[in-house]
Amino acid sequence: MSSRLSERSNLIDVTYTQLHSILSGHVEGTNPEQISGYLNQRISQLKAIVNPFGKPTDSSRRQINSGSVTLNDGVVLRVEDADKDFVFAISDAFQIDEISSLVLLRSFLYNEGLPIDNADNSSLVQELVEAITPFYFLERLSLLRVLVPLFRAKENASEPLHDIALSVLPQILPDGQQFTHSLLSVYERKSRESLPEKVSRDPKKASRWAKQNSKEQLVILEVLFWALWGSVACDGTTVERVLTTAYNLKLGMEQENTTLLLDDEGMQLQRDKATIWIILTIEVLELETIADFSSLEISNNPQRRDFYTASPESMKRIHELIYAGGTGQYVCTYMAWTFVLSRLCAKAVESKEVPESYRAFFELVLPQLNRAYSKDREAVHVLMSRACLEPKSGLLSLMKTLLTDSPLFVTSVAWKTGSTVTDPNAIAFRSVFKGLVMSLVELVPVEIIPEFDLFIEVWIALFGRSERQSVAGICSQFWQADWQTGLSRRAIFDVCRTRFPIQCGQLIRLLRCMTASGFLDTDPLSTADYSLDIDGLSDDRELCARHVFYFLDKLPTYTQVIPVGACTGVHALYERQIESSSTAGITYINVRPVSLPGGGVLPVGSKGRILNGDGGDLLVVVWQHEHSGWKLLLEILIDYAFKLRSGAGRGSKSSSFGQVVHGLGIKLSLRDIGLEMDGETDEVLVTDILDLVRSVIQDNPAQGEQLMRSLESGTPLVPTASIPDLVQLTTGILEEALTRYNAHPRASPPSQLITSAISVLSAILAIPSYSIRVWIYIRSTTALFGSEKQPGFTSAALSTERVTGHYTMTLALLKLVEQLCEEASLLLVPDDVQVRKLKDEVLMRAARFVHTEVWLEHLGWKYAQLGDRFEIGRRISAFYLKVLQYTPPVASDAPFPKLSQAVLDLLLFKASVLAINPLMSAISAGTQMLQALYSSRRYGDARRLIYLLELNLQLIRLVLQRKCASEVAYKPCLLEQALCAQITGGAASHDPYRSKVDPIDALAFYVKERDAGQIVPLEAIKILSIICSSLSMSRPNSSTLVGHLSDPEGVVASFVRVVQHPYDDLSLRYSTWNFITVAMDKEPALASLFVAGQFRSLAEKDMKSSYKGKEVGAIEMTSAPAKITNAVDVARDALANWEQLWESNPQLLACVLRFLVVVWRHGLEHRSVLENLRQDSKVWEQLTMLACSELGPIPDFEAEDYAFVDGKRRSNMYDAVAEHCYRTEVKSCALHVIGLDIGIHYQTRKSTNAKPASFQKIESRFRSLEELTDLISEATPSSYAPALYDALSDTLSTSFPTLSIAQLEIQLLTQQREFGDEFSFSTSLLRSRLRGHRADNLMLPKINIAERQLSSINLNMSLTHAQIALVDAWRLILHQVIPYLSVEASQRSILLTIGASVSFDINKECRLGDMVATIHGTRIALLVSLLELAWFSNSEQVTEIQPFIELVENVRGIVLNEYQSPKKSIQGIFSVPFHQPLLQLLYFCVKNARSLTRRTKALNAEQRLKVSSMVEAALEFVIDALRLTFMAARAKVDLNLDKDMELLIAVFEQCTRLDVNPSSTIWLTQCQEADIVKASLDLYAHIDLVGVSDMSFLLSTKRSLYAPHLLTFHMALASIPSAAERFAGEGLLSAYCNNSISKAASAGLIDEVLPELPGHRSPAHHVYCTMLSVVSAVIVALGRNSHFFDAEACGLVQLYGDQITRALSWTIGESITLPLIEEMDQVVNIFSALARNASIFNAKSVIKNVLRAFSPLALRLLQQLNYAITHPNHLGSLFEPVTEEERTLLEKDSAVTDIWKRPLIAHLMHRLFQLSSNIVFTLTCISKADAVLIGESSDWPLHEALVVPHSKVVLGESASIGTLLELANGTLDMLKNLTSMPPGQSLVRGDVAMSEKFSELSVQRGVQTVRRNLEETLVYMITQLAMWLSKSEFEAPAGETDGEDQTMADSQKPEPKERRGPRVSLGAQLRRGMTGEMAIDVQTLLNKARPIIAKADAILGKGQVDICGVLLNFLQNHIVSTT
Repeated sequence: MSSRLSERSNLIDVTYTQLHSILSGHVEGTNPEQISGYLNQRISQLKAIVNPFGKPTDSSRRQINSGSVTLNDGVVLRVEDADKDFVFAISDAFQIDEISSLVLLRSFLYNEGLPIDNADNSSLVQELVEAITPFYFLERLSLLRVLVPLFRAKENASEPLHDIALSVLPQILPDGQQFTHSLLSVYERKSRESLPEKVSRDPKKASRWAKQNSKEQLVILEVLFWALWGSVACDGTTVERVLTTAYNLKLGMEQENTTLLLDDEGMQLQRDKATIWIILTIEVLELETIADFSSLEISNNPQRRDFYTASPESMKRIHELIYAGGTGQYVCTYMAWTFVLSRLCAKAVESKEVPESYRAFFELVLPQLNRAYSKDREAVHVLMSRACLEPKSGLLSLMKTLLTDSPLFVTSVAWKTGSTVTDPNAIAFRSVFKGLVMSLVELVPVEIIPEFDLFIEVWIALFGRSERQSVAGICSQFWQADWQTGLSRRAIFDVCRTRFPIQCGQLIRLLRCMTASGFLDTDPLSTADYSLDIDGLSDDRELCARHVFYFLDKLPTYTQVIPVGACTGVHALYERQIESSSTAGITYINVRPVSLPGGGVLPVGSKGRILNGDGGDLLVVVWQHEHSGWKLLLEILIDYAFKLRSGAGRGSKSSSFGQVVHGLGIKLSLRDIGLEMDGETDEVLVTDILDLVRSVIQDNPAQGEQLMRSLESGTPLVPTASIPDLVQLTTGILEEALTRYNAHPRASPPSQLITSAISVLSAILAIPSYSIRVWIYIRSTTALFGSEKQPGFTSAALSTERVTGHYTMTLALLKLVEQLCEEASLLLVPDDVQVRKLKDEVLMRAARFVHTEVWLEHLGWKYAQLGDRFEIGRRISAFYLKVLQYTPPVASDAPFPKLSQAVLDLLLFKASVLAINPLMSAISAGTQMLQALYSSRRYGDARRLIYLLELNLQLIRLVLQRKCASEVAYKPCLLEQALCAQITGGAASHDPYRSKVDPIDALAFYVKERDAGQIVPLEAIKILSIICSSLSMSRPNSSTLVGHLSDPEGVVASFVRVVQHPYDDLSLRYSTWNFITVAMDKEPALASLFVAGQFRSLAEKDMKSSYKGKEVGAIEMTSAPAKITNAVDVARDALANWEQLWESNPQLLACVLRFLVVVWRHGLEHRSVLENLRQDSKVWEQLTMLACSELGPIPDFEAEDYAFVDGKRRSNMYDAVAEHCYRTEVKSCALHVIGLDIGIHYQTRKSTNAKPASFQKIESRFRSLEELTDLISEATPSSYAPALYDALSDTLSTSFPTLSIAQLEIQLLTQQREFGDEFSFSTSLLRSRLRGHRADNLMLPKINIAERQLSSINLNMSLTHAQIALVDAWRLILHQVIPYLSVEASQRSILLTIGASVSFDINKECRLGDMVATIHGTRIALLVSLLELAWFSNSEQVTEIQPFIELVENVRGIVLNEYQSPKKSIQGIFSVPFHQPLLQLLYFCVKNARSLTRRTKALNAEQRLKVSSMVEAALEFVIDALRLTFMAARAKVDLNLDKDMELLIAVFEQCTRLDVNPSSTIWLTQCQEADIVKASLDLYAHIDLVGVSDMSFLLSTKRSLYAPHLLTFHMALASIPSAAERFAGEGLLSAYCNNSISKAASAGLIDEVLPELPGHRSPAHHVYCTMLSVVSAVIVALGRNSHFFDAEACGLVQLYGDQITRALSWTIGESITLPLIEEMDQVVNIFSALARNASIFNAKSVIKNVLRAFSPLALRLLQQLNYAITHPNHLGSLFEPVTEEERTLLEKDSAVTDIWKRPLIAHLMHRLFQLSSNIVFTLTCISKADAVLIGESSDWPLHEALVVPHSKVVLGESASIGTLLELANGTLDMLKNLTSMPPGQSLVRGDVAMSEKFSELSVQRGVQTVRRNLEETLVYMITQLAMWLSKSEFEAPAGETDGEDQTMADSQKPEPKERRGPRVSLGAQLRRGMTGEMAIDVQTLLNKARPIIAKADAILGKGQVDICGVLLNFLQNHIVSTT
């Protein structure tokens, strides 16, 4: 089976079964052109009705053997050798054409898949033939059924397929008569066809073949029926042939293989054929045409020659055939022909002359024609009619049986028996049967029908016992046409009317059936199809209900029973009159007014006609008196209720006739007029009355209100003070029925009465002005729902149903509860608190009753029909679902918050196992149960199960949606846990080996289960999507979907088939794509399956190796593993067809692209699978074309009108807006995929120059100004219109105050919504909530306005979200292309120009609202992305500067925008703030402006002014924002605040630089007014500077919150003198001395690393170092004015003395780290700043003490640094890496042998030279070396001569002159090496230079640092020598000259107290020694340094000063000369 299709063929992809579903309207997503194409390709097969699949032929066999077959649609199929065996086997098995066999095989494999896996090819062929047999049989039936919807559409111009039918049918049947004859011939052949020899030996196959044969016969008869319905004329030959076939085959009962049809299915097929034969024989006689007397012709030249009456020969043969057949099973046909004869005879009698050709016929049927007298024979039709009406003929019994027990007329029977009838209970069948009934009433008077009561039952069954849609048409037709035709057709109503109200039951039942309401729920034929409840009121139903109401409201007669005694005597009430002139005979008149029951008064002298004999005791008189039958029915109810309340005995009779009223007249009671109400008759009659009432008013509030007013108008019916209305009566009757049973529990409850009463209450609830009465009466009684303390009487009554297993009362009660919920939500009374309280109480009682009494227990009840269990569960689920649908995101805003919260608690927040169990039971067991029901042919129960599953799945979905949007989103709820648990006893049929089933596995099964309808798979896949998202949100996330699937690979394959199949339900394909997308993002295991199609296993490798080097034949290759189609392949195919999808189905294309976005988002995880796809240039070309496709103008989004499209109500702008939105989304997704691929390539790049294929395809668009401008301009517009919200809010608040926009919000995630009318808010919910106001005509315009406004909002939001997504996509791709798009000057000007244009649009923003803020932020972010791509430039070209200045001007406007104020964003007023991208924008603008302002000629004065204005506006915003941020940060720790602070301080730092803001006065004043400096210090003193309080954040970011940014802010202030001065005065040192690290620093415990942060620098150490840096910067900035601050800073130094001493005490024996070097550097800097200021003025003693303590520590450290610098190898061994980056670099360095080529060593040496120069400089300042060089020796600070003047270098001691000489010589050597290098050369590798930690180290920087160290060392060394030589009387310590290994500390010990002899002074010794070695060394060093320094000057440039000459002169004058 390895062959592949060269090209797709619809003959293969679309089966006949699917085609029939499409034509029947069950499958959406196909347009008329496609359907016409499907049909035109199959014309030849549809025409070959005798043998549609052909016979085996040699020519077809040769084509198959050739390997190439051309189909009818022109597609060429390649047939491989492996397939030929299967093709020939199928052809041989079914004896069909080989090409048809090939098509059948391919279609089966494509649509059903390969069901077996067997390596044995012969066995494989046999199993395949067996597997394909059901598919072939179904295709044969579906091929015939395809014609049915075409015939039906041809006769109805409103059908969507009408034009197609008119076009196709003439091609299929060019000759209608020939077509019908062919059908009949095929039928006859099949009825006599013997078993094929191949199946005759296998009883199972024989039975299957016989049933298939019988099914085909049945479908042939259906096709024949529909052909004769309007497409084929019923001429004589056709009618004769149909009737002859019917009679010859005995209505199909005569079969060759009858013995194989003896089981239930076979017998049902036989009965169905017989029924349709009866209908066919009636249909061909066209009784309605015959009934039209004016069109009937008896002529040799009739106008209608194609009508059978034009053929007398045929009629004669037809008559002989029918007459000979007699009645029996043909009685209906016999009756129909009788009527035909009667009309023909009447026409013949009326005609003056009968044509000769008709004479023989009429002589046969009408002997007395043309005879003056004939006493021998009556007309044949009279005899025939008499025979028909004989009870023994069984006519009426058969008619009733057909109407109540045949699948043709009863849907429930069709479901129950699994009938093969294509369209059960089609209206055409009933229409034909109605013709038979009408012919009967026209043939004979109704009064003389012997079985009149049975005839009424037939009438009721025809018009009333069916679904509404099947009877509404014929009921409407009767009232509009038949009623007006003549008295005969309405005679049945006249007969029953004349008996009313004595016998009122018949009229009530007749009228009820004529309301077009269909059957009652208590009818055993009822399908309980809940969809009827939501269909609403149709026009036909409304018309019929209106006719019934008016008929009964205006009855022209009134019948009563009169005792003979009332007509005699003095006080006789009536008088007998005989009118000889009248045909009426005896009449009666009343002599006094008579008040009749029903409120009417019979005037004096009214005439009445007697109906019975005149000789009895009782007279039945019918008065000509108009009255309201409704009022009489109400009085019957009142009487019944009174009798129940008073306890009057049933059957008691009044002793007198009537009561005298005021002496003027008499008032009669119901018993006085002879109404039959005794015993059980009372209850039945009351039940019928209630049924009539509910049928008239159900879903018809207007008619209901009219009826209620009619009942309450006129005179009172009873002489009581309080007249009970219908609601009170119904409630009383219901309460009495419940109470009666509670008192006598052994009796059976009146279930019919209880059901009818409850149903009437449900119907009245829909009448707005009367519904409150229902609430009041339900509230007043505890019998119905009980109370918290009492369960009520209903529980006892309902419990009896558990014994019988029939649940009509339970279902009616659930309907009432559902209606209560509906009415409560629809008709709110906002101002009446009592009414709201009343409804809330009733609803809570009802919900409590339903939950405790039904929901928790109904699974364990006994059921006579399993479908009742499903219906009970469905109705309760519908109730819960409706409550949740009316519950907005905030439950307290619901119409009834208590009920909403209770249901949410029940199913979500406080759910119990018992409450969840009914949902789980239906889901888990539904798969197995559905299969079992279908297998047992219990289709009715299966349909109800499907309805239950639909509601349960919707309820589960809604609960999970609420969970994901609630505060418990991160906790698994009980419903989720139940879905992820295994349930015992519900093993799925698709996995028979498992005793338990996972509900998730069942849900996956539903998705691919086509027998479950369209809604179940759709809801199942939606639930899977939500579960996938919800599980990923739950913490801990311990469950995955894969673990709950029995066959993950099979499930994934089925899902892929769904999205791949072009004719699957589009909504299902969309939702499945959505699930696949979510799974790709949330479920790694499922993601791998969707990408690869299967789990990788070792078996694959083994299989590959086993085939290696072997020759494998075609047969063996069929079992080799073929490539499994995965979701990526399907998406790739869709992408290749993007142009067609772009035009025809952009939504599907958007689903595909969304999936690809997620795939590429996880591209690194699936890199190996996606590699080939990523290298495919065609893919990127297609994506680029998609990304750059033109969208066209933005459509209008204001809805003006509505239309129904595919059964859905759509606004007139829906299509345009939805298509535009999906195309916009397609573009954004295409850009996302390209951008993500560029990012993946950058992360995995091997070569820095290689560009990814994705970028190469789109690069040209970035290079073109025109294209890029068009693309960006297409993304920047925003259609959002806030005015729409304001308008709707005003409409709702003024017209519907109980409804708000928030209550209509859709609770789906944005990415799961569909663009259009239902995007953000539910228009369907709005219509539902406002439905109760539609009864008020004044409110209709307002309702329409509200609907249009809401639709406009949804369309507008659709456009807005699509536009935002496109902007985000451009942001992504602009960011990703930065590494590959080398921006040139021209390109930069393009980007700046576009940026200026975008900023102009942003600046003009004048809309308000939260959504506008979101749009504002995305557009600003897009602008930032454009500028990041442009980057900074040093160019002074006008093409760059001009757009930049425009940008600056627009940015200023954005900052100052009043409508979208950045201040509101920083305050958190907007849900999606935009200040962060705005701050990034400001940073770019200010920094680039600084670059331009530093160049004098770059900007003119006007441009500089614009820059200043922008900086001023930015600073004002930033300062105010910093105030708010510091205040907020003081209160809470928040990551967003940290980011805000970082950006604000970065912008603040840029805006306060002197080059762009020379004057600091203004912004310092603003800072002082905002008090942000003090606030920052206060925040600094109180926050956790290290971050250990939130370890999770510290471990993730490796830093603390706020602290780094605050220090940056402080440094920005410290770097500006004027700001530093104010900064110092705000308590800087106080904050730095009292914070979270002060204690550790004062104890010297701050280390470079933390144990909690391995591989990272300690945040505390970083804060400490930065803090020292800020202090030193402030000291330097203050300069001369810092003496007070310096003294305070010394306090900080003393406080942190231990930590400082620890840093300065480093020795060469200890490890060294870069953080330690930084700490030493910062410590030295603070001493350097103090020393620098101390040298200017007389320092305070505290400063002197601090500096005095620093010098010895510094000299010791200098000794260590000297050794480190002069021993770089040892230094490298001491280095200890802290970060991972350092460790990596160290490992790379270790492989390099040349130490000077190791970047890390070079960096360390550079840092140590810097540190050394800083230390020496500080010592120079402390020792006042400048005063020594330029001052007199008498002014020298000789006490600062600290360096020991000897040449030895001892590591344990302080630095000596020898140390300084060695350091200077080493530095000079380094400087010499550096000056020999090119000035621009880098000292480290490029990859190291790019690092953030290791900045680029060039030769020039190295020369600068090394030279400074050399100069500082020389100055300090020479001045120290000079001062030592000036100490004339200084005595050296003991041992100074003898032991040179003493330390400096030892040399400064005080003298011993005892006196010793005079010794030679040290100065004298030095003077003598300097003439020798030391003077020469220093002088030599200076001479060596001069040429090298000169070379350094050339490298460093102009402005350098060489101090060597000065030092040589000083050395010569003060040192050498003195020695």
